[in-house]
Amino acid sequence: MEYNTSRSKMNISEYGRNIQKMIEHIMSVEDREKRNQLAKATINVMGQLNPHLRDVNDFKHKLWDHLFIMSDFKLDVDSPYPVPSRETLTRKPEPLAYATNNVTFKHYGRHIERIIEKACELEDGHMKDTLVKLIANHLKKSYLTWNRDAVTDEEIAEHLHILSNGRLSLQDNVKLNETSDILSKTKKKKFQVKQSGGKNHPYKNKKNQ
Repeated sequence: MEYNTSRSKMNISEYGRNIQKMIEHIMSVEDREKRNQLAKATINVMGQLNPHLRDVNDFKHKLWDHLFIMSDFKLDVDSPYPVPSRETLTRKPEPLAYATNNVTFKHYGRHIERIIEKACELEDGHMKDTLVKLIANHLKKSYLTWNRDAVTDEEIAEHLHILSNGRLSLQDNVKLNETSDILSKTKKKKFQVKQSGGKNHPYKNKKNQ
């Protein structure tokens, strides 16, 4: 009887012991052309055993990579793809480059700062005034999302002044949306979403048809 302790290590156990033995047999074949034929046949079997890989981009490439990994990178055959190395698997990924731009007010986010920058480039006039009011109302809504305490229009105007480096300001006669109205609409929207239970989701509607 053959025990697992006496068998070779399986680097990818999902393919099973038989595939592992097939690969070990290929490695023992001296004729290179014969090895290439056996390797291609093994790839076909591996694909049949794992049909879910067909949904993966370049699944053939992945199968060939698995073939070399299971041989402990000792299999010498002609691959249609670059042969992976042990170093490529153990190499740590490069750290992601995160944006270093400091956000003045985190509860407003970076996107609104970009919108404010674009608004500053507009010529003075009705369109710019309308956009400034929309931005201010959005600031007020965002502020209340993270802080349910009362916020004054004067405070929002000050934040707008800071975010625009003094280039944007609310006109004296501009009245922003009432805090109670903003909170009421937010609460109503959340209630509607909760009550619907996701029934309006397009995938669910299609599934129920």
